[in-house]
Amino acid sequence: MQPDINQMMRSVKKAQEELLKAQDELAKATVEGSAGGGAVKAVCAGNFQFQAIKIQAEAVDVNDMGMLEDLILTAINDATKKAQEMGEKKMANSMKGVSLPPGLGF
Repeated sequence: MQPDINQMMRSVKKAQEELLKAQDELAKATVEGSAGGGAVKAVCAGNFQFQAIKIQAEAVDVNDMGMLEDLILTAINDATKKAQEMGEKKMANSMKGVSLPPGLGF
């Protein structure tokens, strides 16, 4: 039995619309990563565009810039991980109820 091509095309179109909607929502959503008990914070959108780095004064020691650099990297990595998790969840949720032909699923 031949698959219904029109139904398949509607499903693919719906999936595309849902993915575009999810991408738009992710670009507007933000997550915050932190390090050093919140002394350094990084704000990242769901599309991995960083919007802010916040550093509390007690995190700055001019005699130990390596520590501050490590805190910044840790906060950025934390925010990146959270943005990725948010994106995976959003994309999975956007595809619920969309039936695609075998082999085209996510």
